[in-house]
Amino acid sequence: MTALNLAASALLAAAGAKADPAALEPVAFSQIAGWEKDDHSAAFSVWMKSCGMIDAAAPALRPGVPAGEALASVCARGMALDPADERAAKRFFETSFQAFRIGRGMLTGYYEPESFGSLVQTKRFTTPLLGRPADLVSMMLGETLPGIPPNIQAARRKGQGFEPYPTRSEIEDGVLGELARPLVFLDWIDAFFVHIQGSSRVKLPDGRMIRLAYDGRNGRPFTGIGRLLVEKGEMTKEVATMAQIRAWLARNPEEGRALMRRNESYIFFKIDEVLRPEDGPRGAQDVALTPGRSLAVDRALWPYGLPMWIDGRFPDGARFRRLMIAQDTGSAIKGIARGDYFAGTGDAAGAVAGGMRQQTDFVVLLPRPEPLR
Repeated sequence: MTALNLAASALLAAAGAKADPAALEPVAFSQIAGWEKDDHSAAFSVWMKSCGMIDAAAPALRPGVPAGEALASVCARGMALDPADERAAKRFFETSFQAFRIGRGMLTGYYEPESFGSLVQTKRFTTPLLGRPADLVSMMLGETLPGIPPNIQAARRKGQGFEPYPTRSEIEDGVLGELARPLVFLDWIDAFFVHIQGSSRVKLPDGRMIRLAYDGRNGRPFTGIGRLLVEKGEMTKEVATMAQIRAWLARNPEEGRALMRRNESYIFFKIDEVLRPEDGPRGAQDVALTPGRSLAVDRALWPYGLPMWIDGRFPDGARFRRLMIAQDTGSAIKGIARGDYFAGTGDAAGAVAGGMRQQTDFVVLLPRPEPLR
């Protein structure tokens, strides 16, 4: 291993990251296009939300690799800083972190849907979103249980042992029985996309709004319906946006339901009564997400709370360059240079998120054990 790789390896370990040090290339902040123009104070405020969770050693909704001592130490130093001081925030990032290019990778987008629904099943609202079943045994990252294949991350008890948790199709067919507790009923297409996004605001017939947050999954592998439609020749990868997929499902309900069931992954929810209306949904780190600043990453490689610089484009071609914070994850987010951009809440955010699928430059900021002077 070269001296450069050794240095990167040490910083990765101190941060808690599990990425390959050979993939990292150090870069000066002055060489990062757009760095000088970003709103570092805004990024710092979002980063401090993650730091509060790290400092409290609070459990994540979807645990990943734990933050290392260096990241915790930098968080502690940052708490003394005035988050509104732009110059101080920029200087803090530059002196407390070392930037590394990690190459080009895939950036997609996600959002918090706003759906209409009902607390009881109706002719329009037929599909339930279920609360977490009492028999669901969620497995920690890297954990194994006897009798459970390594690609399955949840189980249920069977006698003195365990068995894999049922698939989406089995759950929809009623295998959970009374354990399947409906929280709210939605249109079948809306319900499926809430599963993909992992959260939703649901407006009830009486005008009330409830917030649904992630509360576990059946641990089965995720299969994207867009990929299935491309494989079937129904659309090309370039036009397989969320809007196009929704339109295809509406035109082909019977075939669409069958395709949905090929995605074995199934999400369970809870009603979140703590979030304020102005808050974003909870990410995997259990912090409220911030549009344009919160990023979903591979939780097996990157700890929550790491800042990452993204150089990409929106679906309309407009360029964005900004510092984002790893605060979430997703079943399809795999790899060192792979991210999911949180676009916000509602249809406008959904149009942005649904059209984001591009090769993007990624830079990770790894914490220094001691700040530069």
